[in-house]
Amino acid sequence: MTSETRVCQNCKQQFVIEPQDFSFYEKMKVPPPTWCPRCRLQRQFSFRNERHLYRRQCNLCHKNIISVFTDNVPFSVYCNNCWWSDNWDPLQYGVMYDFKLPFFEQWRNLFQKVPKLALNNTKSVNSEYTNYATENKNCYLLVSAWENENVLYGTRVHHGKDAMDCYNVFDSSLAYECVDTPKSYGLLYSQECVGCTESSYLFDCRNCTQCIACVGLRSKSFHVFNKQVGKEEFQKIKDKLNVNKEFRESLEKEFEKLKLSIPRKYAQLVKTTASVGDNLYNCKECTSSFDLSECEHCVRMVIGGKLKDNMDVSYDDESQLSYEMMSAHQDYNCRFSSTIWFSRDIAYSQHCMSSEQLFGCNALRHKSYCILNKQYTKEEYEKLIPQIIEQMRSVPYVDKKGRTYAYGEFFPLELSPFAYNETVAQEYFPLTKEEALTLGSSWKEREDRNYQITSQANDLPDHIKAVEDSILKEVIGCEHGGKCNEECTIAFRVTEPELQLYRKLNVPLPKLCPNCRHYGRFKKRNPLKLWHRQCQCAGAKSENGVYANTVSHVHDADHCMNEFETSYASDRPEIVYCEQCYNAEVA
Repeated sequence: MTSETRVCQNCKQQFVIEPQDFSFYEKMKVPPPTWCPRCRLQRQFSFRNERHLYRRQCNLCHKNIISVFTDNVPFSVYCNNCWWSDNWDPLQYGVMYDFKLPFFEQWRNLFQKVPKLALNNTKSVNSEYTNYATENKNCYLLVSAWENENVLYGTRVHHGKDAMDCYNVFDSSLAYECVDTPKSYGLLYSQECVGCTESSYLFDCRNCTQCIACVGLRSKSFHVFNKQVGKEEFQKIKDKLNVNKEFRESLEKEFEKLKLSIPRKYAQLVKTTASVGDNLYNCKECTSSFDLSECEHCVRMVIGGKLKDNMDVSYDDESQLSYEMMSAHQDYNCRFSSTIWFSRDIAYSQHCMSSEQLFGCNALRHKSYCILNKQYTKEEYEKLIPQIIEQMRSVPYVDKKGRTYAYGEFFPLELSPFAYNETVAQEYFPLTKEEALTLGSSWKEREDRNYQITSQANDLPDHIKAVEDSILKEVIGCEHGGKCNEECTIAFRVTEPELQLYRKLNVPLPKLCPNCRHYGRFKKRNPLKLWHRQCQCAGAKSENGVYANTVSHVHDADHCMNEFETSYASDRPEIVYCEQCYNAEVA
């Protein structure tokens, strides 16, 4: 079997289907996709709303709740207690399959009738504003997170305590404005660090303590700009950093320059073999994948753990033999579905739990042999499914943009219950309103909240010790003023738990609203894309002459010939080394 080049039905760009892809499609008994990998991922992401939360009423108990759905959606929305209760039966919405209508038209009709779960938030205490979250206590605006306490404004934070404004941070306490910094304590304004404590402005450091503005250090203490300093001098710099705005801004600029002067490893592949991607930990034979841990034989996977034999899946844990899935957990042999947990043999379904043998279903729990939420016998189900698949091929759904969806395609973009800018698609693949509408998605206009701004960001005190409790009554104008494409709320308030954490961390108040701060952290991470590049080690120095190697490499004075796939684009200013050259200099 050989590779084939095809044209994406959506973006019209060419993409390649590899022999291993064809083998997987045959194994899953699905046809090859008509959309390229990038467009398929963007389509998946347009069905996941993590951070846009709204106040509304539960349509069953009528209590005021927090939900990912506004109050003007065409379906009912139930709170957690009601949705998981026996006070309603999802099968009552079941319908007979109509072989005269396209499948996705029938699925949309069912989807708009079945009540939806307001929020994916379980076993939490005083953490109403958390989503895709469980077992959190005293947390606020936290998503994709579990087992945290006193953690505010974070994404993918696990086992954390007393932390704020973090992204992809595990097993950490007293962390602030950190990105990809597991097992840290008292770490501020840092990225891609492991096991660092009581430090700030670190990048790519390991097991460092009492360091400021350092890059690529290992097991060091009392270093500033990668140079050893005495304890007294370190404390003076730290104290000045806390109270002097001009000094802090100057240090930040010099820190950014230092980051560009020291080589970076082409990818974060830790205890990983025969794999291509970035941020892979304990993985084996994973291709074009990102943010995975303990995964094996996976292709084009994004954000997951303990996966095996999966392809084109995002936000998944502990699943096997899955294809075109999103937001899944402990599934087997599932495809073209979202939010499926503890299930097997599921297709074209949404938010179904502990079930098997479902096709085109919504909100079922502990059910089997159902089609469009209608119960069948095993014999009836197995007879109907091949007929439906064949009908999907002969009578495909055609969206408003003229794109066809036969069996083998994920849900059409226009069937997402969310506007494009409500979803994670806007984070990974940002679009303007016009671009989103052209794509076929909807767009949510910013709500006019008529904030009466009482304090501008630039008027805030430079040090937290100068901030009085009266700040809790202020409406602060975001520095971006709504002029960015980051879902800016224009204004924001400081909550009492938030103020307590600022004081505990000894950091100044932010000048941006929570949404703009989130996008700022997100932009620090590399994109979900790979470029083929050559190592930039040119012998005694880096290609650009900025960095001088400290030791002789195996290639001596010659240019390193190692090539790799990296998430650093070719026009980026960073110095990118292969693993061998990087280890010689940094590790």
